[in-house]
Amino acid sequence: MVDKPAHLLVHPSKPGNPPTLLDGLVQLLAFELATGGQISIMNRLDRETSGIVLAAKHRKAATELGKAKVAGEFTKTYEAIIHGWPEADEFAINEPVLRKGTVEPSEIHVRQMVHPDGKPCSTTVSVLARFAKRDAKYSHVRCGLITGRMHQIRVHLEWAGHPLLGDKIYGHCGQAYLDFIAEGWTPKLAKQLILNRHALHACGLKWRDFHWKSPLPHDFGEILKK
Repeated sequence: MVDKPAHLLVHPSKPGNPPTLLDGLVQLLAFELATGGQISIMNRLDRETSGIVLAAKHRKAATELGKAKVAGEFTKTYEAIIHGWPEADEFAINEPVLRKGTVEPSEIHVRQMVHPDGKPCSTTVSVLARFAKRDAKYSHVRCGLITGRMHQIRVHLEWAGHPLLGDKIYGHCGQAYLDFIAEGWTPKLAKQLILNRHALHACGLKWRDFHWKSPLPHDFGEILKK
């Protein structure tokens, strides 16, 4: 298990990418690779999402974990900070999701949306705490994934009216993301978003008798403390 920090890509996405998690694993496991090993990353996290990434060091483990993943044997848990105070302490979001650009114009290629023609998705949400900051309401929540679609938690929470704190794509019509691509991290974005990445952390992963955990990162703790 690797505890990935925010802002680190898991895989290279194009030539010239900055160092990625995979690059680091290749260096760390150079001996294993030289003696017949194989690195296989079994779950992906968005660049700004922190937390647990599971990696196999040889083909046999990758095969077994791959079959378990297809069979839905993994239980994934995330913690997030969201805008607003949900009415219920526990609820589920069961809405299909697809890429927005397939049904309507979108300036952001990767942006997803809830749409009846999308793939089935299910997310559970439990409120851990409600608090106020800068005269606005926020909640600390735990999310469970029944399915694992691209940006699923982020899309579902936006659809529910409670987008992630710091999310540049969801909750602000994507303009914050476009501004970030054009100008980088600016005082304006810092004031608007508060956090320089979306507040989502992969804190737990269960498979059979294995249970991997990751503590909340420093930036989460600072927001919750204040």
